[in-house]
Amino acid sequence: MSAAELLHPVVLHHVVNSLQWPGLRPLQEDAVQPVLGGEDALLLAPTAGGKTEAAMFPLLSRMAQESWSGTSLLYICPLKALLNNLLPRLESYTGWLGRRAALWHGDVTTGRRRAILRDRPDVLLTTPESLESMLVSATVDETAFLGGIRAVVVDEVHAFAGDDRGWHLLAVLERVSRVAGRPIQRVGLSATVGNPEELLRWLQGAGQGDRPARVVAPAAAAVVSLPSGEVELDYVGSVHNAAKVIAALHRGEKRLVFCESRAMVEELGQKLREFEVKTYLSHASLSADERRRAEEAFAQERDCVIVATSTLELGIDVGDLDRVIQIDAPRTVAAFLQRIGRTGRRPGSSRNCLFLTLDGAGLLRAAGLLHLWTRGWVEPVAAPPQPRHIVAQQVLALCLQRHRIGDQLWQQEWNGLGPFDRSAHVIVRHLVEQGYLDSDAGMLFIGPEAELRFGHRHFMDMLAVFTTPPQFTVLAGRHEIGRTDPALLTARVEGPRLLLLAGRSWRVNHIDWKRRRCFVEPADGGGRASWMTSASPQGLSYRMVRAMRDVLVGADPKVALTARATGRLATLRRDATAAVHPAGSVVVRDREGEVRWWTWAGFRANATLVATLSELADPTQRFDDTSIRLRADLDREMWRAATVDAEQRICLPAVDEKALVGLKFSAALPIRLATATLAARIADVDAAAAVLREPVRFAYL
Repeated sequence: MSAAELLHPVVLHHVVNSLQWPGLRPLQEDAVQPVLGGEDALLLAPTAGGKTEAAMFPLLSRMAQESWSGTSLLYICPLKALLNNLLPRLESYTGWLGRRAALWHGDVTTGRRRAILRDRPDVLLTTPESLESMLVSATVDETAFLGGIRAVVVDEVHAFAGDDRGWHLLAVLERVSRVAGRPIQRVGLSATVGNPEELLRWLQGAGQGDRPARVVAPAAAAVVSLPSGEVELDYVGSVHNAAKVIAALHRGEKRLVFCESRAMVEELGQKLREFEVKTYLSHASLSADERRRAEEAFAQERDCVIVATSTLELGIDVGDLDRVIQIDAPRTVAAFLQRIGRTGRRPGSSRNCLFLTLDGAGLLRAAGLLHLWTRGWVEPVAAPPQPRHIVAQQVLALCLQRHRIGDQLWQQEWNGLGPFDRSAHVIVRHLVEQGYLDSDAGMLFIGPEAELRFGHRHFMDMLAVFTTPPQFTVLAGRHEIGRTDPALLTARVEGPRLLLLAGRSWRVNHIDWKRRRCFVEPADGGGRASWMTSASPQGLSYRMVRAMRDVLVGADPKVALTARATGRLATLRRDATAAVHPAGSVVVRDREGEVRWWTWAGFRANATLVATLSELADPTQRFDDTSIRLRADLDREMWRAATVDAEQRICLPAVDEKALVGLKFSAALPIRLATATLAARIADVDAAAAVLREPVRFAYL
């Protein structure tokens, strides 16, 4: 019997007759048996590789064969737009069996939610934040609504696992399993990752080691193969030139252009319109309506361009793409794999990506990334260490859900999942001491400090684990265009105040400071775009920066390089001769007397090295991805004395308390624990140790 024949007969009938598929894809074939058998699973395939069907067809078969009733299957995504995009497809699949799917997230109306609670769907599409809001809501009977959950699909699971939303998701799923009174089957969907077995164990949460689990990946998805399709690296030198190239190339085709910042999306979008290119924009600070209109229009067009940040990196359907263009480079190989996977979906087409780099740094970063990719390497996904602030948030949310919880019983709600276990007692004690929790007769409940800090809008602020900088809503009449950084509204300007948003310039007419609203009208040009970046530093990884060093010492990525890129790379290599050494690091004193240690180790490793060798670092502690500024009077004897045993005493970076603002719920932690959490997250101890083991060359210019 083939794997497809194990599916419920009605599901198999519709696969053949409604979808008119000649058969299942390899991933879908391989997923049937483990998912139908109730195993936890991680399904790996490139974008548009059929992952949703690989999970849903056997799960819907289980639902029918085992007579699941009520809301029994959760489908969780990191983006509301992705859920919106998936709903029609899942409504169709559930309809085959006379079942229903419904959507519940922050944009779903109260009336629609009431209808869902009255007539529960079989499959609920939601986000982790909305799932937790159901647990704490006074209007949702959690047992009646969530007590029948049997399985959960986590789409784009790698996007969760790499940040605090992943810890939040795991904790909320354990609480849902307590409501359901049973372990919940977990099926993760992901593009290629460097450590699939570890990612699956992470997804299992408290069930790790107790429940059967399997990574399902066809051979093509299990490893990153050498390039198939067209990948080209070009150097254009400016945004204007990038727009000129995009306008001239591939006319009559649909092109998706990725940028690394919202401001760059706006600037490039405006330039493309000046070249009379039909252009649409998508980024997180545009209103949901503005993004949706742009994405829908783009999906229906042919000769056009959409310029986007990583908002379109995940699997939102914008139709059949002809080309992906990347401005400079993303920070990770994994992101590049997501982006190139948006192309090559039509029969006869191939994956492709054109890199247009704006300066030498962008060219070097793109070359380093492509060098890693062509060698078959992709980043492992790692959960951020020591999520103590998420523990504090979860304890508060649990008390909101249960109203009262025993002061010796709270840790049971996460089924022993660390760090939401007895090790968190010190955090709970602090919450009580600071008034976030009250304690009476052995019971814990929400205290006055939690009411004060998080009680606004029914504690909705407690349910989001990430911090967003304050922004002003921009309105043209009653139409919301998006949001802008308040710095643009307070900076001194000559003449009218002009903003750039949605690829158009706007004149500011009125600012409502109290309600954080800005009223505008169209302007002819001259607008500016700017947004505050995250408070926590990002930086490049050790492997990425080492790949950049490899490029400088002669390694060429095995992709097409234009003459412009080849010429600029030659210049970069010539200029970097004194700063790179293929077998180690270099300490250079320049003609002005500045001493710089070229570690080529990445931002986090360099932060760790500065903390470890603080007596050698410049008092300003200036460092970046590639180098560290050292004290001007450094000599070899001082270096030898400071580094002789440094590998055995590596220190975590010092943390300024002001930096804790980017760590949401850090105020609910003791300062020492909050700073220790942030320090662990900006450190790379292994990479720092690797640098300290390497030989060091001294150069004097």
